[in-house]
Amino acid sequence: MNAIVAVDRNWGIGRNNNLLVHLPGDLKYYKEKTLGNVIIVGQRTLESFPGSRPLPGRTNIVLSDDPDFVRNDCIVCRTKAEVLELATQYDPDRVFICGGASIYRLFLEDCDAFYVTKIDEAFEADTFFPDLESLGFRIDWSSEEREEKGIRYRFVRYVR
Repeated sequence: MNAIVAVDRNWGIGRNNNLLVHLPGDLKYYKEKTLGNVIIVGQRTLESFPGSRPLPGRTNIVLSDDPDFVRNDCIVCRTKAEVLELATQYDPDRVFICGGASIYRLFLEDCDAFYVTKIDEAFEADTFFPDLESLGFRIDWSSEEREEKGIRYRFVRYVR
């Protein structure tokens, strides 16, 4: 299983349930990696998507412990065990944990690869991703640096 995330210099990922910055190149990369695959998100992340709708072209699995949360346009699971059981039906290389912060933390130990957009800027974040470097993960691939809107970033893949 994989995770995909954009982080700032301090491993910040969001503020007020929104992305820290919208970088078209990062959004394109996210789409390229997840299209045709399985994404696992929390309820609040689903609600932050355009129109609060599942992302098209992907199998959307939503983890929510709210018994009143019911959707017919995605797969709703109530527990981590239920998500992991469902995920066994798919190629693990095609399953992506996509947030939010509590979902990333919950599935951190279940992921073997982390596709991280490292943004070379520090934003005022209130939500953070675990610092993979301090946890002993290593970089096995990195893109060339890019720049959009005056913000430099690169794509990095961390592995166990």
